[in-house]
Amino acid sequence: MVRLAATGATNRKIAAQLFISPRTVSHHLYRAFPKLGVTTRTELAHLDLSPLG
Repeated sequence: MVRLAATGATNRKIAAQLFISPRTVSHHLYRAFPKLGVTTRTELAHLDLSPLG
């Protein structure tokens, strides 16, 4: 979800791809931003979001 937001996708587009509501997307992003140390989607785009492994 965070990766989709980092590409510039709206909550509505993310929700459609994941078959969930836009409000659920908003909630999850709200919880993820502080954990990632960002406050905007622009800052997300500058993070390395590659999976660990």
